[in-house]
Amino acid sequence: MLLSMTGFGKASAQIPGKKITVEIKSLNSKQFDMQTRIPSAYRELELEMRRRVAQRLERGKIDLTISVETLGMTESTTKIDTAMAAAYMQQILRMKDELNLPEPDNWYQLLLRLPDVLHTESSNELAGEETKAVFEALEQAIEALMLHRRKEGEKLEDFFAARLRHITDLLQEIPRWEKERIDRVYARLEDAMSNLSNEQIDRGRLEQEMIFYIEKLDVNEERQRLGQHLVYFAETMAHPTPGQGKKLGFISQEMGREINTLGSKSNHADMQKQVVKMKDELEQIKEQVLNVM
Repeated sequence: MLLSMTGFGKASAQIPGKKITVEIKSLNSKQFDMQTRIPSAYRELELEMRRRVAQRLERGKIDLTISVETLGMTESTTKIDTAMAAAYMQQILRMKDELNLPEPDNWYQLLLRLPDVLHTESSNELAGEETKAVFEALEQAIEALMLHRRKEGEKLEDFFAARLRHITDLLQEIPRWEKERIDRVYARLEDAMSNLSNEQIDRGRLEQEMIFYIEKLDVNEERQRLGQHLVYFAETMAHPTPGQGKKLGFISQEMGREINTLGSKSNHADMQKQVVKMKDELEQIKEQVLNVM
C-alpha cells in the first residue's frame, strides 16, 4: 500500500469563548519542510506542534495554519499601544519629508495594521484547557491529512499498476522481431563479404567476428532484468517500508537503464517504437513517484 505526500486535513475544537481551527496541507518534498502561521499566543506551543507533525508525516512540504474565532465575551481585552502608534507615526512623517511623499489619507487604518500596535492581553497565561484543545484539533487535522494521503496513495497504486502492465505487454512483444533482426544482420554481413575475394577473408576469424557482433545485439539479458525490475517495483508497492518512495525511484532508474540499452541495441524500427512507448510509460511513473512517501 502506498502513501501519497499530498494531503489536506482540517479540524476544529471549541472552548468557552473560542473556536480553534487547524488546517494542515502537505505537498511533495525530498525532506520534511514545515511552515507555520499561528497566533502569537500559541508560539510557546510551536516546538511541540512541529515534533508531533514531523513524527506523523515524516516527509513533505507542510503548511500549518491555526486560526482562532472569538465567541462572545472573554476574559481577554484588546488594547491599542498608543506609544507604539506614536513612534510609527513619527517615523512615517520623517519618511514623508525625506522622500517628499504625500501624507497618508487614513492614519487610523494605517497605524492599526502595523505590528504590535493592536494586541490582545489576557489576564492569565495560556490556559490548560485551551492548550489541550489546540493539540486535539492538531491531532484530528493530522489524522484527516493521513486519510487523504492514503486515498491518494490508492490512486497512485492503481496508476503505477497500469503503467507496469503496459510496459510488461510492450516487453513481451520484443521477441517477435528477434529472428528477423538477426537474419537481417547476417544478410548485411554476408552481402558485404561477397564483395571480397576468398583470399582476403579469414573464414575462422570472420565467424568469430560475426558471433561477437551478434552477441552485442542480443537483448535477452536486458529483457530479463527489466522484467525483474517490474516485478520488484510491484512487490515494493505492496509492502510499505520507510523510504518507500525513494526506493521506487531507484527501481524506476534501473528500469530506465535497461530500456535505454534495449533501444541502443534494437537496430530494428518496430523494436525502437516499442522502446519509445516503454520510455513514455516510465516517464509517467518517474513523475508520480515523487509524490510517494
